[in-house]
Amino acid sequence: MTAKRKAAKHPEQSGFERTLENAARKVTTWTGSTSAFALSVTVVLVWVLTGPVFHYSDTWQLVINTGTTIVTFLMVFLIQRSQNKDSLALHLKLNEVVAAMKGASNRLIDVEALSERELAALHAHYETLARIAKRDVDLLCSHSVEEAEHRHRRKVIAEKAETDATQAEAANDAEGQAQKDG
Repeated sequence: MTAKRKAAKHPEQSGFERTLENAARKVTTWTGSTSAFALSVTVVLVWVLTGPVFHYSDTWQLVINTGTTIVTFLMVFLIQRSQNKDSLALHLKLNEVVAAMKGASNRLIDVEALSERELAALHAHYETLARIAKRDVDLLCSHSVEEAEHRHRRKVIAEKAETDATQAEAANDAEGQAQKDG
């Protein structure tokens, strides 16, 4: 890929930002590797084995404490950056699926931007749907509280119509029997 094409791919990023992003990606990938784990185990083993040489001095202990503190401090930010990017990419993919899927509520696009109260309301909606689905396997799933209420009303009306039809049929049968008897 040419430098010009790379620049067009990320026009808002400076060269420094791109360099940091690439370095972060490479370091994140490497630190999750077997080689990185082996290196960290080796460093700890070397430190332990040099203990008698340095008479387990305060300086000897300070070396490992300082080293691990610095690495931990930097890794916290590196991991958070990686998680932020992965989370955003995952959200974008899910948004695309919701946007493209017929019957899916577009209200769920960018749902992560909702307030905790709004998310709790959606969670309650889905908990209710799950409970209802356990009782009724034919329940259509919905994607908003309003849709769930609408579908529930539709279902209640259909059940009432079926009950009314059954009662009317029973009444007709009773009337027909009465006419035969009378």
